[in-house]
Amino acid sequence: MSTTAPTTSATVDPNAGAALAKARSKALAASVGRSVLNTVITLVIVVLAWQAIISFSSISEYVAKGPVDVWNYLFVTDPDRSTTAAENRELLFGLVGTSLKDSAIGFVVGMVTAVVLAMLFNLSKAVEAGVMPLALLLRSIPLVSIAPVIILITGRGTTASVAVIGTIVVLFPALANVLFGLSRASKESLDLIRVYGGGPVQALTKVAIPGALPSLFAAARVSVPGAVTGALLAEWLSTGQGVGGQIVKFNAAAQFDNLWASVAIITVVTLLLYNLVQVVETVVLNRMAMSQAEL
Repeated sequence: MSTTAPTTSATVDPNAGAALAKARSKALAASVGRSVLNTVITLVIVVLAWQAIISFSSISEYVAKGPVDVWNYLFVTDPDRSTTAAENRELLFGLVGTSLKDSAIGFVVGMVTAVVLAMLFNLSKAVEAGVMPLALLLRSIPLVSIAPVIILITGRGTTASVAVIGTIVVLFPALANVLFGLSRASKESLDLIRVYGGGPVQALTKVAIPGALPSLFAAARVSVPGAVTGALLAEWLSTGQGVGGQIVKFNAAAQFDNLWASVAIITVVTLLLYNLVQVVETVVLNRMAMSQAEL
């Protein structure tokens, strides 16, 4: 006599996957919406603070320009002015474009250098012991004081000088964030890698780096304003181009409309880029079911 083993079938809700995907999409949309709302609130606060400083200070109206003055200068043509609003935008947007290119150089080189150094420090304590004191020494020296030496070595007005100055500004905060993220790798996961015969490289690539993504994005966010600051400093001291190179000239020539408008544009663009990185961070970490690092 043959017996047939009873079979059991698990009931799977076909709508469970769709419901989960919908819930994750709603959570992502809410996170992105909060980021956009924070951007708007930040811009409003900056504009209100700017107007308050202009209104309650004793600076002459000839020198100080408020948000409305800058808006009119960029988008409203005044027949009493020698230039049109379109000409003003062409001049200033060109300067901002140059500064953003210089900022991109410092941002990319600084972030890549920070990630590479953090990986080397994670793999070798000897490398960390040899390089970290030099990095801390450079961090403790004001950049303005060593900028002439950098420019002397790399050459005045060169892309290399922009890259080096921008990298120094971006490198140290980014390095600290990435190192912090790598140090928080799961001990259980690292032990699992070792049990299956993996070495330090596998532990780094399979566990530490994926787990450090929140810290990597935090480093990128912090590096955005740092890269812009480094670019403006390099333009002021080395290239003489972009917003950093022209601000002094605008001030010397009493072109206060250009001065305030250029500062306003580069500030707004920096805030937008910062929040754009935050939106990208939200999307990527949501896809990977990870949380943002609160640093």
